[in-house]
Amino acid sequence: MSGVITDKELMAEKGDIVHEEVSHLTQLTEEEKAIEKKLRVRIDSLIMPMVILVYLMNYIDRNNYAAAKLQGLEEDLNLNDSQYQTGLSILFVGYILMQVPSNLLLNYMGKPSLYLGFFTTAWGLVSALTSQCTNYGSIVACRFILGLVEAPFFAGVLFYLSKWYTKKELAFRMSIFYSGSLLSGAFGNLIAAGILEGLAGHRGISAWQWLYIIEGAITVFIGLLVAAVLPDFPDTWRLLSPEMKRVANRRLAIEAAEADVDEAGKMSQIKGLKLAFADIKTYVLAVAYMCITGASGFQNFFPTLTATLDYPPMISLVLVAPPYIFMVIYSLTHSYMSDHFGKRFWFFVYPIPVTIIGFVIFMTTTGFGPRYFSFFLMVFVFAQNGTVYSWIATAIPRPPAKRAAAYAFINSIGNSASIWTPYTYRKVDQPFYRPAMGVCIALQVIGGLCALFMYFHLNSLNKRQERLEDEDVTLTEKELKRLEHTAQVEGISVAEARQLQKGFRYML
Repeated sequence: MSGVITDKELMAEKGDIVHEEVSHLTQLTEEEKAIEKKLRVRIDSLIMPMVILVYLMNYIDRNNYAAAKLQGLEEDLNLNDSQYQTGLSILFVGYILMQVPSNLLLNYMGKPSLYLGFFTTAWGLVSALTSQCTNYGSIVACRFILGLVEAPFFAGVLFYLSKWYTKKELAFRMSIFYSGSLLSGAFGNLIAAGILEGLAGHRGISAWQWLYIIEGAITVFIGLLVAAVLPDFPDTWRLLSPEMKRVANRRLAIEAAEADVDEAGKMSQIKGLKLAFADIKTYVLAVAYMCITGASGFQNFFPTLTATLDYPPMISLVLVAPPYIFMVIYSLTHSYMSDHFGKRFWFFVYPIPVTIIGFVIFMTTTGFGPRYFSFFLMVFVFAQNGTVYSWIATAIPRPPAKRAAAYAFINSIGNSASIWTPYTYRKVDQPFYRPAMGVCIALQVIGGLCALFMYFHLNSLNKRQERLEDEDVTLTEKELKRLEHTAQVEGISVAEARQLQKGFRYML
């Protein structure tokens, strides 16, 4: 051989170089993947335990109202059935009012540790002070304020986790996070049973008052811990090395097909709000989440439902725990498999018929066995939560301001079901509560239709994405501006930024 490189060989060599450059843009290098593993361990070992612990207390403080009902709350405050239901639902009025402004402020501040820590401490104080309520007006006021100060947490954490995890990692982590609420359903009622047994009347304080005092004090301590320990976003976490910060941001940018940052200036938050409201996925996911929340409304009356099995109050509280504990284990497996197979639609839909069977059994049988078994079927609605949370994270495109607004809006609409569903659980309908169970069934059917729409809509968007990957297609001015922004943030050319688009797909 003469050693002369032919034109064909030169073109092949250039092609290999281009392929390597594209590969570098669309996936992490081996060195970066090693750093990513260390980063993921660090996130999992600190952030997840913290948010789970806070969510555990969030649900305990919110739902101890149901346990307090069995411990003399209604009698001590002279509440009738309608007044008790208003006390339950008024929390969600305050909760909804604070959602969107809170999440936009969180994204703008960029200090989730202080922001979430402050509000966790605040709702702990409100919960503890609820023990001093003496009448209907005071309990309604405390419940409304509790909703205001609890509002920043949930949607804020969903947005917060989406700044740390990729969509392939998110469903399982969301399920782990949501397990905090399921654990609260189990252990919150066990704690309430213990207080009823051991502290009722101690120092002249009734059992329900001790319940609020003890759980509120624990929440205050945890809130202070969050403010001191919880890391903020990757760019501001001092314990991360520059390499880890770069990988943390780059892996999200690669996955999103654009940089995960907002435009500069205060108006970016308003623009993010407009973008969220202009996206039909925001509304469909909001309705789907509302259906899940409404169908799971029985959790606010779980001790009341177990009381229909004709056992004493303490036993009724204990009976709540096993279905929740079962669902903690099941939902983790459910979400792990959803991540493993990269599917959202089917994992959202299959629990629907299971829950419907549970609702039907409860409202048509009287025996202990079938009625208690129905609770284990009804709690399958909680398996849907981890799926819908991660579906929101992967279906709502960046920038972060849009994602923050979408999370808040979806959570607001979703929790609006908790304002009116308590009125479907009436004493006159016990022990079957057929109107309430019928509403749960209807909501599950509507939720399934929303999931069906999301499946076909996202599938059409994926087909459009395939078209955009064709380099012969002329891009619109809006698409070019988006690419230019990504190129500027990543320090690459517009052509290279377009390579980031390759391979991006919505998860179905």
